[in-house]
Amino acid sequence: MNLPAQEVSRSAGLPPILDIRNATVYRGDTCVLSEFSFALQSGEHAAILGPNGAGKSTLLKLLLGEVHAMPKDETRMMLFGEDRWNVWDVRKRIGIVSHDLQRDYLICAEGFNVILSGFYASNDIYEYQQFTKTQMNRAHEVMQELGIMELSGRRFGHLSTGEQRRFLLGRALVHDPPVLVLDEPTSGLDLKACFQYLDLLRVQIAKGKTVLLVTHHLHEIPPEIDRVIFLKEGKILADGFKSTLFTNDHVSRLFDSTITLVQANGWYQALPG
Repeated sequence: MNLPAQEVSRSAGLPPILDIRNATVYRGDTCVLSEFSFALQSGEHAAILGPNGAGKSTLLKLLLGEVHAMPKDETRMMLFGEDRWNVWDVRKRIGIVSHDLQRDYLICAEGFNVILSGFYASNDIYEYQQFTKTQMNRAHEVMQELGIMELSGRRFGHLSTGEQRRFLLGRALVHDPPVLVLDEPTSGLDLKACFQYLDLLRVQIAKGKTVLLVTHHLHEIPPEIDRVIFLKEGKILADGFKSTLFTNDHVSRLFDSTITLVQANGWYQALPG
């Protein structure tokens, strides 16, 4: 019998990749996450699902160290079993592709340099940055894998939304991190680009990457992701198996709307109720 990923990690004595306990986060005067607790084990794939304003973007900023939880005795945040870490080291171990990154990335950057910038977690590359032959080869390898080699000389601002998303995925993969965190990965893509991007994501899962997906679109959640967390108004409403939580009633309550779900081959889609 195959054990769930979290049980395998516990039995092997491995610390969670991510372990957040009782985190309260404010953005200005607004409490965005309230007593938030969440753990992700190595080899486990999870999707955090919720409406706009649920706190999903703030969670990503918490992982990146761009916002911080209120200092309370009961609050703990650990990454790879450590409660103190260097943000730059974390970015080598967790590849993050977010909407903020795509929106803010320099439009003049050439495609190949977008990939290389992942080694420094920078926005484009700069003269003071040095790259080894191994790093250059790795960047070419990633572009080949993602099918974007022919776009390596194109400027970021001249790429389609889907092509930009692929380059940013390559930027996240260039370190070969064990964990990928994706923020609404197919938002703004047409059907073909959407399906192609999800295929790329499934390849990374098959290679053994641990994937955390943050979204409000059910159709973005591939069959390999079996755990879902319902997030609403900064609080976790439910955390469990997709087969249990993906019902008309549960999803309708999450989004405050009457929703009918359809399912095919492990994929789900939401329709008006």
